Amino acid sequence: MVAIRGERSAPEASRAARGRSRRVAAYRSRALSRVIVITGPSGVGKGTLIRLLRDELPELGLSVSATTRAPRAGESDAVDYHFLSDDEFDSLLAEGAFVEHAEYAGRRYGTLRSELERRAAAGEPVLLEIEVQGARQIREELPDALQVFIAPPSHAALRERLIGRGTDSAEIVDRRLRAAAAELGAQDEFAHVVVNDRLEDALRKLRDIVLAAIERPVD
Repeated sequence: MVAIRGERSAPEASRAARGRSRRVAAYRSRALSRVIVITGPSGVGKGTLIRLLRDELPELGLSVSATTRAPRAGESDAVDYHFLSDDEFDSLLAEGAFVEHAEYAGRRYGTLRSELERRAAAGEPVLLEIEVQGARQIREELPDALQVFIAPPSHAALRERLIGRGTDSAEIVDRRLRAAAAELGAQDEFAHVVVNDRLEDALRKLRDIVLAAIERPVD
């Protein structure tokens, strides 16, 4: 078979398509390497640190996680979380829509792949606030992502913070504390650990870590 001028033969077209796919995959991998994972036990102050960090570095996007827990007072769907029913979560899970997902204190959480890809396409570094189970999955999926573990100064301080929030029942607080004990034992897995004792000091250390990552050239 003779190819018409200006057209590619089937093998050539196939090789070209594979080449395009590899280039697209490589681009997406490089772009998604600008993912910054902030993890640690519930109540350790991840949300506060992220809010203050974004005040100082407004170029940082924030991935909105999905959850099956009910909204708390003042929380809005698609702003604080994508609030899903168990059936909706199961459906998205079956479609492979999550880049990570985990169960924590009886509720499920996950990061939608579309959230990261949308930010990556815009060239925007993106923050993820997730639990340790999810951070481990991200490490497998996106090994170049920056991961920072936020630790409390002590287990007693974490208990005081969880009780002081007043957002959970005593049963949920105890469940979160049991989960925290296991999570604190995992902090050695992370190259960067920030102890949130004095907020100003923790913020400064976190900012320095994140700045070093986002200012690094993307290959």
